Amino acid sequence: MANTIDAKLLSKMFLAGAKNLESKKEWINDLNVFPVPDGDTGTNMTLTIMSAAKEVSAMEEPDMLSLCKAISSGSLRGARGNSGVILSQLFRGFTKSIREYDELNVAILADAFEKAVETAYKAVMKPKEGTILTVARGGSERARQLAEEGCEDLSCFIEEVIKYADEVLEKTPEMLPVLKQAGVVDSGGQGLMQVLKGAYDAFLGKEIDLSIPEVTHVKPTQMNMDAQAEADIKFGYCTEFIIMLTRNFNIKQEIDFKEYLESIGDSIVVVADDDVVKVHVHTNDPGLAIQKALKYGALSNMKIDNMRLEHQEKLFKMEETAKAQEKEEEMPHKDTGFIAVSVGNGINEIFKGLGVDYIIEGGQTMNPSTEDMLNAIDKVNADTVFILPNNKNIILAANQAQAMTDDKKIIVIPTKTVPQGITAVINYVPDMSAEDNAETMNSEIGNVKTGQVTYAVRDTVIDDKEIKQGDYMGIGDAGILSVGADVADVTFSMVQEMMDDSLELISIYYGADVTEEDAEKLKAKVEEAYPSCDVELQYGGQPIYYYIVSAE
Repeated sequence: MANTIDAKLLSKMFLAGAKNLESKKEWINDLNVFPVPDGDTGTNMTLTIMSAAKEVSAMEEPDMLSLCKAISSGSLRGARGNSGVILSQLFRGFTKSIREYDELNVAILADAFEKAVETAYKAVMKPKEGTILTVARGGSERARQLAEEGCEDLSCFIEEVIKYADEVLEKTPEMLPVLKQAGVVDSGGQGLMQVLKGAYDAFLGKEIDLSIPEVTHVKPTQMNMDAQAEADIKFGYCTEFIIMLTRNFNIKQEIDFKEYLESIGDSIVVVADDDVVKVHVHTNDPGLAIQKALKYGALSNMKIDNMRLEHQEKLFKMEETAKAQEKEEEMPHKDTGFIAVSVGNGINEIFKGLGVDYIIEGGQTMNPSTEDMLNAIDKVNADTVFILPNNKNIILAANQAQAMTDDKKIIVIPTKTVPQGITAVINYVPDMSAEDNAETMNSEIGNVKTGQVTYAVRDTVIDDKEIKQGDYMGIGDAGILSVGADVADVTFSMVQEMMDDSLELISIYYGADVTEEDAEKLKAKVEEAYPSCDVELQYGGQPIYYYIVSAE
């Protein structure tokens, strides 16, 4: 077994680490502290490393310098979410330390691990222990210890580093009480461990599929639409129906039914409720799904759509939309521009109405990458550009884009919620300097309280509140504020927890799954309870979060 690692072997190890992380991403997503339906650490870390893996896999005979550049540049540009940005910074520090060597030994790797950790810690304004940073530092400290003890066997070295880092990961719940209360280890740390373990498997010579799917960025045209539609869609028919149960449909039968659907398709949703079952599946043979369902009862609300035909139509529309956007994006030059991360048609329109030049679609359900930020910056024709991330998990990616931009002045206002972003834009004064505006906006967003209502995807206990799967949760700036079975009651209780005598304005943004009638009822209830406050109701259209409420 090799006692040094050359560029060819390191390339294999990196790709194996990326593939192993990709295979575990949903498991890592489920380690989210809050039982919300948009846990995304695994997804963010996977998209980050895959951005670099695509560049690495395209290199036929890499040398160490070109390989390091591909890993560093690819991961930096593709970084998403806090965990993804930290992972990219670990790669950046690691590759910076090794790029001048043709082969790596224990001493060089120990130095590289230290440089990786140092770089990642510098990228985070307020490093928190019990996270991916702690796990990385633990591995680095063990690497240094082994090097100083004279270890030269790379296999033993890597195995011991992974073993110790795993032990640190298992201790993260003792360092962060929220992890202990939720009964999980740090998800970012777990993601890092999967990268290291995959890389070690490749070092040991295990057979691993290192192929990385190609992602093309060619605009859809008449020439490639048919081929693209066929290539992208594995199962052609979107099949939906409701089973009116006439036979018993217990948990075991539900599991068996889902397993059968998985054998003939994907995108499966089976929701059982008393005497009806809602079914959704993508399959190439809808008849098989229907025949199986008929064993449990009569069918109604049947709907079968040919997605390949729909896909072609969608691509035509996308091409027309892209052409229209290109015209819109030819912005006149201005002194100051704004970029906001937003999700939901209503919230998008609010930001546009306040003068935001470019909307990046994203948020908690899909964190934009550093490259998304850089593309947006390029589109805004202004000398100074303010970025409003509007999510605490996007701020690091915005900061990274700021550091990578030389031709414009970029100012990141660290808005953690949509209401903070709206407040920041409202307080912008054109006659003031960019620096004075930044100071004012940073001050004003600190006066905004935000609450968001979603549902729980698992049973847990957080902030001394027992939460059952399917419960609604009101989540405030610092934790869970309310829990219950009725979305309106939970939202109102959340507002009550947010309120104090200093607050004068309550803004309610209702989501895609809330009717205007229900939202109006909630507004009336809040107005009655707080007659001295102005209460505004606006359509947000955001997914997953039924209500976003701000108080200031």
